Amino acid sequence: MNERPTRRFSQAIAEGDGISVVARVGGTADAESAAKSGADALLTAGGVDELRTACDLPVLCHDEAAAGADAYVLRTNHGDEELQRRYYDVVDGGGECVVQVDDEEELERVLELLDPEIVLLVGHDHDGERVDHVLRLLPDVPAGKLVVADTGATHRDEVAGLERVGVDAVIVAAADVASLVGDEPPDV
Repeated sequence: MNERPTRRFSQAIAEGDGISVVARVGGTADAESAAKSGADALLTAGGVDELRTACDLPVLCHDEAAAGADAYVLRTNHGDEELQRRYYDVVDGGGECVVQVDDEEELERVLELLDPEIVLLVGHDHDGERVDHVLRLLPDVPAGKLVVADTGATHRDEVAGLERVGVDAVIVAAADVASLVGDEPPDV
């Protein structure tokens, strides 16, 4: 794991006014563009060192084995003991763990087993609206937890709506950051 100070990702999404924007990037060009457009953090599948060279934003990584990320996404498709081992390997190694939750049962299990600081609610298109799926999960997240939503948001009104209900950060495509952040924050 990295030797970076802990809490860098959580601070990026908890500080400041309004909802934070986490840009899903595929490489350094995406990272540079997202940083210039106002992203607060980056989400990647790997290549953390290259992203650090491109810009100085906290990096959330899907790959727990990728060294140097500030935080790692932990999927819950493991047995209880394995899930706990992976979670505490990241946390004890100085990183932050963002636990991905897809439904109510997973959320209950994660809160009981891990009590994570940061929860990633993934919006699935069950009823034609990914945001609605996240909104159904949100009331079950205890106060004091940081909530990141992955809903495929592409419009300012979607992001503003998530902010109004207490979501701390939203994951968006790097190409959408400029239109979502723009020169002024969305009206809430």
